[in-house]
Amino acid sequence: MPQSPDSRLDLPALRRHAVARSLFTPTTLLKAIEKLGGFVQADPLRAPARAQDLTLRHRVKGYQAGDLERRYPRLPLQEDFFINYGFVTPELRALMHPRTARRVWEEPRWQLARAVLAEVERLGEAHPAQVDAALGHGPVKNWFGGNSRLSTELLDGLHYRGHLDVVRRDSGTRVYRLAEGWQAHADPQAAMDAMADVLVRKYAPLPAGSLSQLINMLFHGAHQWESLRKTTLQRAKERLGHATIDGTDWYWPADEDPARGWRIPSQVRLLAPFDPVVWDRRRFELLWGWAYRFEAYTPAAKRVRGHYALPLLWRDQVIGWANAGVRGGQLQVDCGYVSGRAPRDAGFKAALEEEIQRLTGFLGL
Repeated sequence: MPQSPDSRLDLPALRRHAVARSLFTPTTLLKAIEKLGGFVQADPLRAPARAQDLTLRHRVKGYQAGDLERRYPRLPLQEDFFINYGFVTPELRALMHPRTARRVWEEPRWQLARAVLAEVERLGEAHPAQVDAALGHGPVKNWFGGNSRLSTELLDGLHYRGHLDVVRRDSGTRVYRLAEGWQAHADPQAAMDAMADVLVRKYAPLPAGSLSQLINMLFHGAHQWESLRKTTLQRAKERLGHATIDGTDWYWPADEDPARGWRIPSQVRLLAPFDPVVWDRRRFELLWGWAYRFEAYTPAAKRVRGHYALPLLWRDQVIGWANAGVRGGQLQVDCGYVSGRAPRDAGFKAALEEEIQRLTGFLGL
């Protein structure tokens, strides 16, 4: 098993590694997504922008809120489910398909689904409302107890199973077309290894528990290979860089050196709740010593930090959070700090103001 390149490796070095490798020098949109492993998690909440836009603004030159959705029809990307829903490169998508689904469809449901596919083929590009109007499937109860249209549910299931592509969105609603057929993988284990490497490339350095959790989550993107999860984890541990620090095993790409002295700018960055720097809550607590929780779905009376609190990164330390919103055409940012007050470091106040100005420009205000 590869070992740490430096016996002096410690948590501060891992912290710098985690920040510097993920918050790389801004580049083009496609190159940024590739450097993020070929996957950007998406979320529909806009507070003050969607998670995918808040993630990309730190990594893409001149990025504006909504650029990904506006440019999507011309980009070699697809909406799809990996370990979460988001945007994936063709190379990553091809690793997952053809895939099976956890929920098995019986023949009567497949008959309905084939009718949906035929209607999508007839339309060329199909909005769910068009499919529903043509087939008249009516409403059904969805998985969280609400009502949805059966046609929409079938379109979602066919998209997950790789039969449909998302062409674009109309006012937030996915528009579909038929997908090309998928070739079966000659080496499923190699595909699983490649997907595990995507996760490590995106979220490293990873504590052992998080590495195991992420590889288990591949079950959602590649259900057909659930039996390979244990061997995939073991093979990953054997080829990754590794060190034990304060009793915790950590892993990262073998060609990286966490102890090399990563440069961290004196900059404030407000991060999306799903940003790769802070996505792993286990790693977050190990690296920064406090618990961050996403509270958008927590009852208001029980929220500790706010509906959509953005982790506040100062240099290589997440020292607090910010709630940002647009009121009367103006961006308002309210910050909270783990220590109870803003740091007195020279330059922090100016750096925070610069980040607020960057966020303002990103939102087009």
